[in-house]
Amino acid sequence: MPHPTPRLSVIVPFHNVQEFAPDTLRSLARNASPDTEFVLVDDCSTDDTGGILDRAVAEIPRARLVRHDTNQGIARARNSGIDAAEGAYLTFLDGDDWYGPGHLAELLHRIETLGVDFVRTDHVRVHGRKREVKQAPARVRDTVLRARDAIAPADMETMVDYPFVWAGIYRRELFADGGMRFAPDLRTAEDRLWTWRLHLTADTFAVTGLLGTFYRRGVTTSLTQIRDDRQLDFIPAHEEMLRAVLADPEADRFLPKAVRTFCALIAFHANNAERYEPAAARRLRQASAEALERMPQDVLDAVLAGMDDDRARLLGRLRPRRADRPTKKAA
Repeated sequence: MPHPTPRLSVIVPFHNVQEFAPDTLRSLARNASPDTEFVLVDDCSTDDTGGILDRAVAEIPRARLVRHDTNQGIARARNSGIDAAEGAYLTFLDGDDWYGPGHLAELLHRIETLGVDFVRTDHVRVHGRKREVKQAPARVRDTVLRARDAIAPADMETMVDYPFVWAGIYRRELFADGGMRFAPDLRTAEDRLWTWRLHLTADTFAVTGLLGTFYRRGVTTSLTQIRDDRQLDFIPAHEEMLRAVLADPEADRFLPKAVRTFCALIAFHANNAERYEPAAARRLRQASAEALERMPQDVLDAVLAGMDDDRARLLGRLRPRRADRPTKKAA
């Protein structure tokens, strides 16, 4: 007898996480229900992750396996899951993280009760045995809000600075006709671009204080730990975000936030350049200078004037010199 259409699809990409996948899968089993399907995507793992997933789909109710013949990266893996999903709502989890019992049922209840396009949640960061609550930067909770109103102002942390796509649940209509896919060519920072597009595209959302998603930090196989030029994908990600903002009818409203966010990340990576391989550090400096030159220069001037002195000086050193740009006279 065929299953009824699920209310919720949970998309979980896996790649070489044999150490952590059993915990992730046990948490899915504890959240299983007739209303929930689990779309597990094996992104061509070369360790025992594939075997662990084969066993899991035989044991976890409504679990399905999508397998990539080549390693395609987190963005394409999530997109494969989106294409396979059948639920009225979608959510995401990474293959080395996990849920607390009952989390998915409560998450589904919140979005159906609020009647919004998407709901974002808090989460728990895990580093070894340490647990830390990370709250979404929203001053209003459990209230219907306009998605665009959560982008600005430029000088405050807002919801576009909370790029944890798995800390939320999303109405299926957002993904219709190929919409809201992750940029397939981005190896990192795909979540930052996606979050901006989400707030520019959706109508309504809400933030709620659920703490059922547990996010592992410090995992050696995580993309956050790499030291090569994959980390530099934040530059094309934010340049695409700037293009989206510039094409938006409310570009003037959002450009200061977009430029400031991009500048803050350039400064962060420049301050940590010694952590990267030498060739990647050189490319970081060059690509950052080129990105600063391509930004709307009047908006960039205003952003740098409003930043703290350390970051403003660092970005000023990276910024290419122009003969027509006014310089500060020495006192």
